[in-house]
Amino acid sequence: MDQPVIGDVFGELVQDAFAVRTGVGPRPLAGGRVPRPVIEIIERDDGLINGAPADHYLAEPDEWQPHDHRALRLCRGAVLDIGCGAGRTALELQRRSMAVTGLDISPGAIAIARKRGLRDTVLTSVDEYARAATRYDTFLMLGNNLGLIEGPERAPVFLAALAQLARPGARIIAQGTDPYGTTDPVHVGYHERNRERGRLGGQLRLRLRYRMQATDWFDYLVCSVAELEELLHGTGWRLKSVDEQDRPYYLAVMELNP
Repeated sequence: MDQPVIGDVFGELVQDAFAVRTGVGPRPLAGGRVPRPVIEIIERDDGLINGAPADHYLAEPDEWQPHDHRALRLCRGAVLDIGCGAGRTALELQRRSMAVTGLDISPGAIAIARKRGLRDTVLTSVDEYARAATRYDTFLMLGNNLGLIEGPERAPVFLAALAQLARPGARIIAQGTDPYGTTDPVHVGYHERNRERGRLGGQLRLRLRYRMQATDWFDYLVCSVAELEELLHGTGWRLKSVDEQDRPYYLAVMELNP
């Protein structure tokens, strides 16, 4: 059986979702005329497969969750939107006349963000960008992008890179999800399996699929606030506040120690 091609899965699905939403550009079609729904397939290493519509990556502010609006009110100074995707939140900050840079590793996503009007973008990883001379006051990680810290092994490196890019008093505003409120045996069993392997319960091992492409496997962390606080120890960042109004989702604000 043929295997999927490793490629820019996120970029391809965002470009197709943009074409379906706007009617501009080639669209994936079913039956020759009807636009095919763009579904992001998430495959977990225990065999679980989930799918979600990709259109939410293009959502306008009136379609957002309440915690997204509260997060943007916490932004100050120069903002780096990490994992900016199609520019959903960065574009709104730009509309508010804030200095914002969108960072992503997906060429296709950055292309759509720029097409939608985002002026300042960087196509790179946080680690690579840490060598830049630019400095920021706010690091924004919405859309559950707290998961980009991956786990206990990766977190100190990721947070050190942000510290290199930080101005004095800089903050990280990150949206996460507490995974442990579920009673679903599929997820509870996965948490137990992870712990038996020396991993955090919500330390996911995933790959994305879309059409003929797949990503390489990667870690993505879904953690409790207590686990996050433990990961911050010794990194120079401290947990300043947690907004849990929309449980199990939360907004964590972390500040760099002076």
